[in-house]
Amino acid sequence: MALLRVATYNIHKGVQGLGPARRLEILNLGHAVEQLDADVVCLQEVRKLHRREERYFTRWPELPQAEFLCPEGYAAVYQTNATTRHGEHGNAMLSRWPIVSHGHEDMSDHRFEQRGLLHVEVKTHRRTVHVIVLHLGLIAGSRVRQVEQLGKFIEREVPRTAPLIVAGDLNDWGAKLRPAMNRIGLRDFVGERVLTYPSRLPLTQLDYVYARGLKPVGVHVPRGRIWWRMSDHLPLIAEFRI
Repeated sequence: MALLRVATYNIHKGVQGLGPARRLEILNLGHAVEQLDADVVCLQEVRKLHRREERYFTRWPELPQAEFLCPEGYAAVYQTNATTRHGEHGNAMLSRWPIVSHGHEDMSDHRFEQRGLLHVEVKTHRRTVHVIVLHLGLIAGSRVRQVEQLGKFIEREVPRTAPLIVAGDLNDWGAKLRPAMNRIGLRDFVGERVLTYPSRLPLTQLDYVYARGLKPVGVHVPRGRIWWRMSDHLPLIAEFRI
């Protein structure tokens, strides 16, 4: 059986800090994504463009962030979730393996938060694996409704026998969504201590990789100053047998 390595990472739009003290981290993130050495990288808070930041930072990349972060030999898929006064941001997925198809569904629960679901089919080891990238809402009730919507989407769009990965920033303090995710057939790494937020002094897990039809091998979070400087989240890496 082959190994499938999946990473999820909220990159905080490639910028850290506030006001005049904010600093550009997207260049460092480009090297960091390569170091993850994942077959599939699920990213949240990815900028397509931001006109104000582009003027502020002299080294702002010309490419959209998903394309800029994509290692050589990988393919990038991006979908906008939120449109703001100065630009757009959303979810992205980078894949070492060929991409078969991709789609998107709006998951906004109210007008103050624009959220979405990115669905990508990847061909790996002669099998098609479905990958869903999520960034759920800040309000508990919204997250419950978004998981219900996720379940309906999976039932409609993903064959029951197909391997499935659901990964992202679920904003799920205390793993309260785990029973609901289990009810729709998804399992994560219960019992593993993988704290991802806040990156400088991690106190909780907000980032998760759930799966169906794949054998879990292990999960871990990279540590060190390089990681907590680049985003307010740490990346989470999970491995499966396929």
